[in-house]
Parts: sequence; structure tokens; C-alpha cells
Amino acid sequence: MTNPNGRFLTNVFPLVAGQAFFQTAGILVAALSGLVGYNLAADKALATLPVAVVSIGTASALIPASMLMKKYGRKTGFLIGIGLGFLAGALTSLGIYLVNFWLFVVGNMFVGAYQGFSQYYRFAAAESVPEADRSKAISWVVSGGVFAAVAGPSIARLTKDIGEIPFLYSYLSIMGLSLLAVAAVSCIRHDTHQAAVQETAQGERTLSEILKRPAFIAAIASSAVGSAVMVMVMTATPITMRLCGYNADDSSLVIQWHVLGMFVPSFFTGDLIQRFGAVRVISCGILIFLLHLSLALSGTELFHFTTGLIFLGVGWNFMFIGGTALLTKSYATGDRAKSQAFHDFMVYAVATLSSFTAGAALDHWGWNVVNLIAAPLLIAAFTILQWYAITERKSQVAQ
Repeated sequence: MTNPNGRFLTNVFPLVAGQAFFQTAGILVAALSGLVGYNLAADKALATLPVAVVSIGTASALIPASMLMKKYGRKTGFLIGIGLGFLAGALTSLGIYLVNFWLFVVGNMFVGAYQGFSQYYRFAAAESVPEADRSKAISWVVSGGVFAAVAGPSIARLTKDIGEIPFLYSYLSIMGLSLLAVAAVSCIRHDTHQAAVQETAQGERTLSEILKRPAFIAAIASSAVGSAVMVMVMTATPITMRLCGYNADDSSLVIQWHVLGMFVPSFFTGDLIQRFGAVRVISCGILIFLLHLSLALSGTELFHFTTGLIFLGVGWNFMFIGGTALLTKSYATGDRAKSQAFHDFMVYAVATLSSFTAGAALDHWGWNVVNLIAAPLLIAAFTILQWYAITERKSQVAQ
């Protein structure tokens, strides 16, 4: 008799490792690409362009990645994505070595493409376990961010001054992380190639039909609002802290606690969803976001920033994992690729827009308004979630 816990770990752990290695590279790039861009760009106004094109690369890759995985399976798709990550490491390193700003920019776009493929690790985990364990599998994959939160900044700090060319070895390390990801993904036993072949034989609903499903609407509302609020506040925090007289070390510490708040709860979020349901966990996430708002509006001491950003991370964790769990219940097998791609594209588009909104709102109206913008978004998400819960109860009664 097979051990279900052993099967769970066998199926999910390679995906956790793949996620951890990707996110380590992603955090390293987020920490350093602005600095490298400033060093390489002749026009210093373009210094943040390498960071911006990561988002463009991700948005461009999400839908093609889903279609490729539908046709050839998850494992093949992940290996293609990792190949793009290896290429990203090579191009960014070459750009630094040749002092070529535009080559460095192109390399960062490939980092974004790698990120687009990596968004599907959590879905692959959900598909590799029985339905009852899906939320736990999703949660464990997201927990790979805990490793990345420690490893990414550490690698950046330890490698940036190696050799005569600053930051060169930092970006060479992306190639090493990609090789580790290949080793992890190669251990995947539950591939979805056969499932992908079976999907093509099944009828697919149109996107307009998928968008009418209450569970799909609630999933997007939860994931997108959670990500939008988190990105908007996180983007504004370092600037606000600087305006309040704090130094870069203070803001780095606050962001590090925030990242841990984002990922540490993943070790138990899935169990909470199994026990209490996704709707209650997401609702709890909204309440935790409101705790952040109350702290942010009550003062600008280091305590307010640190504790508030921890709450911000935990709230995102509950809403994002809960939204993903709802999404896996919203589609039939034939609609999987289309539903997942549209969900993640919308979440990423909204989060990117919110990062630009944060800068404009902070410049025009200040820190308090940035946080107050989140309130109607959270209320809207809560309303949609309760509507879904009522609809689901009525459906169960009718059956």
C-alpha cells in the first residue's frame, strides 16, 4: 500500500524546489538591476528600465507558456522556461561584461519570461495530488519564497563585489540557479503530458463562458486585489520611509520582514483552507489587510512600518493562495490552460498597474492616501466573495 504523504512529497517537492530557485533569481534581479542599470545607462533616466522590462517579459510569456504546457505537458514547459532563465543569466552577464546597457535590458526581459513560465508551478502541484490536497500543494509551492527571501539577498550581497567587474558574478549566479532548477524539475514524476493530450479531445468553453462562473470571478477578485494592494503599498514603503528620515538599511529590514510575511504562512495556509474553506481564509486575509491599514494610518514609527508590512504580506498570502485554490475549482479539465493563463495575466496586469499608481498617488497625495486607495478594493473583493459563497450554497441546496 502506497503512503499518501510520501506520494504528496514526491509529486510536490520538485515543484517547491523549482519555485525556490526561480524566486531566488527573481529577488536577486529585483535587488540589483536598478543599480546595474544606473551604472550602465548613458542616460540615467533609463536606469530603472531593466526592472520595468521584467514585467513586460512576464506578461508576454504567460499565455504562450500555458499553451505550450497544454500541448507538451508541464515538465517540458518548465524546462523551456528554465532555459530562458539560463539565457537571461548569460545575456545580463554579457551586458555587464561588455558595458552594454541594451543587452542587459534584453537579458532582464528574459528574466521576466522565465517568471511567466514559473507562475505555473503552483498549478502543476495542484494537478499532481488528489483534490482534497490541492490547497496544501499550492501553499507548499508558494512557500518556496521563504528560501528565496533569504538566499536571494544573500547571493546578491556575497557576489556583487567578486572580481574586477561589479555585479558580474551576481548575474552569472542566475545560470547556476537555472541548472539547479533543471535538476529539480527533472525529478518530476507526475507530468501532465497525457492529461494535456486528453484535454485536446474535450470540448472547451469560450472565455466569455468561463468568465460567467462565480468561482472564477471570485478567484480573480481575490488574487488580483490581494496582489494589487500588496504591490501598491510595498512599492511606496521605501520612498515613504526615506521621506520620514529612515535610511536604506531600515527600509531593507522592513521589506525583508514583509517578504517573510508573504511566504512563511504558506506552511499552514493550505491546511487552513482544507479545514475552514477558501472563502473564510480569503476573508481572513482581507481583515489582516485592514489591520495593516489601521497601523499605516496611525503613525510612521519603525514599529508601524514593520508590523504593518508583515500584516500586508500575510494578507496577500491568504488572498493569493485562497484565490488560486478557488480557481482550481472553477474549470473543467478542457478549460484549464485558458483559465489559468487568463487568471494570471489579469493578476499580473493589475499588480503592474498598481505599482505605477503607487508612485503617482504618493507624489500627489501622500502615504495615507496610498493606503486608503486599498480600502474600496478590499471591500469590493469581500463583496464578490460573499456573493460567490451565497451562490455556491444555493447551488448545493438545489442539488
